[in-house]
Amino acid sequence: MSPFTGSASRTDEWRHLRVERDDGVVTVTLDRPEKLNALTFGAYADLRDLLAELSRERSARALVLAGEGRGFCSGGDVEEIIGATLDLDTAELLDFNRMTGQVVRAVREAPFPVVAAVHGAAAGAGAVLALAADFRVADPSARFSYLFTRVGLSGGDMGAAYLLPRVVGLGHATRILMLGSPVEAAEAERIGLISRLTAPGEADSAAGLLARRLADGPALAHAQTKALLNAELDMPLSAALELDASTQALLMNSADYAEFHAAFTQKRRPRWQGR
Repeated sequence: MSPFTGSASRTDEWRHLRVERDDGVVTVTLDRPEKLNALTFGAYADLRDLLAELSRERSARALVLAGEGRGFCSGGDVEEIIGATLDLDTAELLDFNRMTGQVVRAVREAPFPVVAAVHGAAAGAGAVLALAADFRVADPSARFSYLFTRVGLSGGDMGAAYLLPRVVGLGHATRILMLGSPVEAAEAERIGLISRLTAPGEADSAAGLLARRLADGPALAHAQTKALLNAELDMPLSAALELDASTQALLMNSADYAEFHAAFTQKRRPRWQGR
């Protein structure tokens, strides 16, 4: 995402999300606990726009995506989205579905790591948001449910058919997306859907600690590692090796690379600058 902006000003208030900033760590909380943090049109749009803004600002070095209350996110609100979409025409439905995909793309392309803190239900779109994150930190109550076929839609919603096989393998992804059965925390950890399983009630704090560790590290190296992981998913080895070589050559000219050498020779911790 380019850091250059035009006439649009920085957003001072996000009406559909709770956003907190702490020295490079941004925590975004889905805050409709009475609805299990079900997503609305406004929440999707705010997530899309917030991620774009953070990517341009270059102030965020790590982001935590969390849910308030009993669960992470129950997916699209049945009344405000599912009911409303029955009255939309094909062009409007395409606009909506493209917007949800833009949210996932923004998570994947953000130049900082995204950590999903999952407890309770992560269902439908909520499960895909967690899937799109770079890390999924979950406690034993976490339950991932990709419910799209159970409401008569394709299991490949919001990039799920692209991302899930790359995380858990084609066999597990086929079963999960076609049947729509919940994946409990223990199985999710076994098949690689969870990055770290915590003790009960500790997903948020563990995700925060991981985000702080990432934010205090070499932000430029993290951004480029994420970019290469995305870019090389569909590349032949020869192209991937060439991209790796070009990226490393650029980073070897960075201030952070020189800082590592200085810190090593002076026997101190590096002071990463992210440039």
